[in-house]
Amino acid sequence: MSSPHHARRSPNRWVRVGIPFVLVLIWIVGGSVGGPYFGKVDEVATNDQSSFLPESADATQVSERLSEFLGDDAIPAIVVIEGEGELTEEELAEITTVSEEIAELPGIIDAVSPPIPSDDAQAVQIVVPIDASGEVRETVEEIRDLLEEDLPAGVEGWVTGPAGFTSDLTEGFLGIDGLLLAVALIAVFIILVIVYRSPLLPVLVLLTSVFALCVALLVVWWLAFADVVVLNGQVQGILFILVIGAATDYALLYVARFREAVGEGIGRWDATLRAWRGAFEPILASGGTVIAGLLCLLLSDLATNRALGPIASIGIVFSMLSALTFLPALLALFGRAAFWPFIPKNPPAQIPEDLTQPVKGFWQRQARLVARHSRPVWIISTVVLLAAAVGVTQLKADGVATSDLVLGYSEAREGQDVLAEHFPAGSGSPVYVIVPEDDLADAAEVLDDSAGVDAVAVSTEDSPTGQASVTVADGEATLEAFGPPGTDAPAPTVSDGDVLLIGTLTDTADSVEAEDAVRDLRVTYDDTLGEGTALVGGVTATDIDSNDTSIRDRTIIIPVVLVVILLILMLLLRAVVAPVILILSVILSFGSALGVAALVFNGIFQFPGADPAVPLYGFVFLVALGVDYNIFLMSRVREETITHGTRRGILRGLVATGGVITSAGLVLAATFAALGVIPILFLAQIAFIVAFGVLLDTFVVRSLLVPALSYDIGRAIWWPSKLARRDEPPRAAATGGPAAAASATGAVTDDGHALTRAEYRRTLEE
Repeated sequence: MSSPHHARRSPNRWVRVGIPFVLVLIWIVGGSVGGPYFGKVDEVATNDQSSFLPESADATQVSERLSEFLGDDAIPAIVVIEGEGELTEEELAEITTVSEEIAELPGIIDAVSPPIPSDDAQAVQIVVPIDASGEVRETVEEIRDLLEEDLPAGVEGWVTGPAGFTSDLTEGFLGIDGLLLAVALIAVFIILVIVYRSPLLPVLVLLTSVFALCVALLVVWWLAFADVVVLNGQVQGILFILVIGAATDYALLYVARFREAVGEGIGRWDATLRAWRGAFEPILASGGTVIAGLLCLLLSDLATNRALGPIASIGIVFSMLSALTFLPALLALFGRAAFWPFIPKNPPAQIPEDLTQPVKGFWQRQARLVARHSRPVWIISTVVLLAAAVGVTQLKADGVATSDLVLGYSEAREGQDVLAEHFPAGSGSPVYVIVPEDDLADAAEVLDDSAGVDAVAVSTEDSPTGQASVTVADGEATLEAFGPPGTDAPAPTVSDGDVLLIGTLTDTADSVEAEDAVRDLRVTYDDTLGEGTALVGGVTATDIDSNDTSIRDRTIIIPVVLVVILLILMLLLRAVVAPVILILSVILSFGSALGVAALVFNGIFQFPGADPAVPLYGFVFLVALGVDYNIFLMSRVREETITHGTRRGILRGLVATGGVITSAGLVLAATFAALGVIPILFLAQIAFIVAFGVLLDTFVVRSLLVPALSYDIGRAIWWPSKLARRDEPPRAAATGGPAAAASATGAVTDDGHALTRAEYRRTLEE
């Protein structure tokens, strides 16, 4: 008589080997095609800040029309040359020769201005128009080399202005392709070797991350090439780090499930299927949550934020695909040999029934702490996090000067300081005002009356410098003539009935004083000419519009991200209370990380401030990635709850996921910390906030706060699902001590551990 229970037939050997082999081959081909694109990112990347502004911004509209008045699309470089005292005739003659040599360099368009002496005769400045569509950094470096080689002894030169700062900023991002990836991968490899004590498994996990990045970069490159997204060094660096960190996290979750199965003696094919089924939902939910949070950036008015959303989401998609296809295929081929020399031979240790007795294992002791002192644990954790969050009040995230974006030495910054000593500090980065030709006189008078403007000019094709000084008398604008007496005054360049006024700022273009002057100009123009009649642009206006837009973005996007992630958690956990607890814990963790970051930025690093987008980026990454660990924990808790009851399920879930969450947290923190090797202020601040926040999430929020609070609340965390109302399954009572007493009374708890008297009384009161 045949048995009613039939053993499940395993596929034949060709299927068990063929499917993993094909998957590995597909990923190798994809990675081989995408790998070379690391060296081609510069072809589709841009670091022009004005290109990221919304089309409706005044600075954007002015930037788009400048070529109509000034000729070719040029970005000005200001060459400032200073002597040890007053410049001699011989030195001036040699400087003139140098300026002529600069004009012959490739990448220079239009005429280079003659050397313009300062009032104190100790310095000159030369305005060099550089092709904005060309290789700005290379051209600036050629000018700097020429100055170093050809200037006379005792005379020193710097290249500053918009082109100089663009060059320094571009140079700061040069380490993204090599140094950043190398530091991140080495850090991850070291952590994985320490955690798994295996030389092979870390390599397989890193291959998962690297191939995911290669394929993601391939897709992103072609989207940027087709102008579907905007790619810059900032977005590129975040993409690299996010994919390495996320793919490794998802891989570790799968490895944990595979290791459990191998430890129970299951064969490699069945272990693969079991691990895949166990990891699929958490990885899909985690990745989907991160993608949902990132796509909320599409609500931003800044093109760089809107670009980061889909670009980073593409990276997360391939991270999930790699962790769910490439890594399972690799482990199916290698089997338990992947863990050599410490091959798991036993099932993972679980919590004992009697938690009044000593327990072995760090996470078992952690579970014991949560079970016996849940309320003090979550209260103390909350108080500590709230205390850290107080530092948020010290965060200065209202923008930083362009000259402070590059950490360490910046020739453009040093040159700007020298320029300010001898010329109006805003030389080379003027304020541009586009007004109707009929309003030229009134508009020029407003500029001339501004305390923040040193000189006023209007664009004209009749001047060798492309502009002429303008004065206003009796309501009429008069342009200064060039040449001998009797020369006709030049006519302003007119485009679509508009003219361009150029105001030299008294203060440096990225200073607070310059921003105040430009804001005042906009208000005065609206009052004088009518709202929207005058368009005010330039470097300072671009900074203002960028900061204002960033503040608006974070005010709108942060609440939307919270709502979206809360809804996803509700669908995943099929409850309301637990998701609310998780979201509140994430908010508290973010506030604590931001508070500590503010104190570190101000007191230790002494940063000048932060971009308004720093809190937004920090929030999106910490909340979206922090929820990953919530999902890893609570999805396992829910799984264990169905069999063992809520409180026992919480303890089992904590023990089962503690190791993988800790490992994943260390890896993610290390990868984001690697951003700190790039000498860009924004990335350094994001690196600290996210790395510290992830560690806080890993060791405090996920290990103590969430389990303890959930344990204290009990099965009500699953409200309104059936788990909140179901009877808890019976369990074997521990012998001896309070547990036996509880058993003797017929009391039924849902945690399965030996109770203290206080715990037993509290159980009876529930």
